[in-house]
Amino acid sequence: MKSVKLFLVGLLAMLPTLAMAQEGAAGGMGVMGQVIFFAGFILIFYFLIWRPQSKRAKEHKSLMSGLNKGDEVVTSGGIVGKITKVSDDFIVVEIADNVEVKVQKVAVAAALPKGTLKDI
Repeated sequence: MKSVKLFLVGLLAMLPTLAMAQEGAAGGMGVMGQVIFFAGFILIFYFLIWRPQSKRAKEHKSLMSGLNKGDEVVTSGGIVGKITKVSDDFIVVEIADNVEVKVQKVAVAAALPKGTLKDI
């Protein structure tokens, strides 16, 4: 949502420039040059910021929906453990023998390959 607002603010900031631009001004880009420059800026913004962020969000959402009992995970806080219980919004992670912690699903940063905890 922030990116849409940023796009609209950028567009509104360009309108006075486009309206006051004079064609044929010496040393100026002209209206068409400014429009092409602005379109290039939007494309760079899309490919470098918006698209990768959207892709990461989609991957994280699929990770959260695929969490099952017995999976080994790392939370965003750096806690490593094995999932012992899964509910709608929370999971219970066993971080040591008889030590369990409730964690929100959104706090899971990555799922680890099976057997990773034995190597640590």
